[in-house]
Amino acid sequence: MRLSSRTDRWLSASRTWNVLGILAPIGMLLICGQMLLDMRNDAWDKATQTSRNLLQVIERDIARNVEIIDLSLRAVVDNLSAPGISEISPELRQLVLFDRAATATDMGVVLVLNEKGDTVVDSHAVPARRLNNADRDYFRAHAAHADLGLVISRPVTSRLVGVPVIVLSRRITKLDGSFGGIVSASLKLSYFTRLFANIGLGPRGAINLYLRDGTRLMRHPLAAADIGADVSGSATFQHFLKATHGTFVGDSLRDAGQRLYAYTSVGDLPLIVNVALAVEEIDAQWRTKALVIGLMVLALCGLTIGLSFLFGCELRQRTRMQAELARLSLTDALTELPNRRRFEDEIARAWTGPADPVAVRSLLVVDVDYFKAINDRYGHGIGDAVLRGLAACLSASIRRPGDLVCRIGGEEFVLLLPDTDEVGALRIAEAVHAEVATLGIASAGIRPGSITVSIGLASTLGSATGTVAPADLYQFADIALYAAKAAGRNRTHIAVPRRNPPMSQEIAAQWVGAA
Repeated sequence: MRLSSRTDRWLSASRTWNVLGILAPIGMLLICGQMLLDMRNDAWDKATQTSRNLLQVIERDIARNVEIIDLSLRAVVDNLSAPGISEISPELRQLVLFDRAATATDMGVVLVLNEKGDTVVDSHAVPARRLNNADRDYFRAHAAHADLGLVISRPVTSRLVGVPVIVLSRRITKLDGSFGGIVSASLKLSYFTRLFANIGLGPRGAINLYLRDGTRLMRHPLAAADIGADVSGSATFQHFLKATHGTFVGDSLRDAGQRLYAYTSVGDLPLIVNVALAVEEIDAQWRTKALVIGLMVLALCGLTIGLSFLFGCELRQRTRMQAELARLSLTDALTELPNRRRFEDEIARAWTGPADPVAVRSLLVVDVDYFKAINDRYGHGIGDAVLRGLAACLSASIRRPGDLVCRIGGEEFVLLLPDTDEVGALRIAEAVHAEVATLGIASAGIRPGSITVSIGLASTLGSATGTVAPADLYQFADIALYAAKAAGRNRTHIAVPRRNPPMSQEIAAQWVGAA
């Protein structure tokens, strides 16, 4: 039906608008989420790259300075074996053994110790200041092992200058291969403090320098309690030992927070340096931007969804109003049955055209007998009650969904019966008479059986009519109705044309029929 299809289209448009009104903001949220995720990845990439760049600068500086000190130590070891070195004066021997690197700012002192740990040559004093370092770990290590090469000690306090230092040392081997002492050079920890001082890592960021045995040599920001601490048992430090360099996120050694660790070994030295950035600080700036952008997008999406729902509600309301208006335009206000317009639309849509030799259609035209007398005697209010009761009786007489009851004007009704032959239509007509016989209006004293109807019946394949076009059924049935009236009312007449359908009521007498 046109009303139904039009309503369905309106409702479908409303639902489509609502779906689009929801999907569009969801799409915006997904795109925004992807953008925010990309921003976070960019923040992490930037932090990682910054850490790597810092590591490269730090690693190169430390490696270069350690290499300079080591070259000085090697030179001292080599020069000690030079012929006649022991016979020259102490002043000249000091000049021969030590180059200018021994006077560098952060270089503490270079000493030559004999096999007993006593000072033999002092880069800063002639004669050498009296000192014995036989108790130092690095001295004992060289005495026990001949092949250690360069040894970097744990942080110690210098007995000569009284400041924290690390000691770099090499073994002196006598001609017979026995232990002949060591050459040591102290490097002040202030070197690392100056190196790290101008690097900004955030309030919770840090730079750490470790020996490969897990001893922390330096930390920035400086915390005295951390210097010399052994962290070899921590999972974070064990991660440093897995590769020469890399990055990972791990638990902090100082607090419960997490850090982005970038680390590298310092050349071939037993040193590991890392830069640690607080994960919270990496995300902080991104989180602020994400919060602002996210709230704005959420607000816009919420507004869009809200407006979409409001528009959808308005559209549905208008659709319902239009559907109701369309329904009312096709509905009889008194009986709530389809009206004459609906009847004509139905005829025009499905009941016109040439007769189908297979399909059958039937039509009943029903009229209340003596309705004018009822109105005159009881008034129009009771007359309306009779019409409403009749509408209920007619509706009760049909069973199939395709059958249709319409009020086409006054006290006249029609029953459209598709796929119903003449015999079936006659049974429905008999059911209508039976239902009407039960109709009464108690408030007016009208008892059941007092109200009767006359019915005209026409079928496209009737026993009497032969083949009739569907468009002509109403004219046939209407003339049959007048024949029923003329025959005494309260009966059904079947249309029996003797020639082409007459066009006026005056020739209704040419029709006869039997109930």
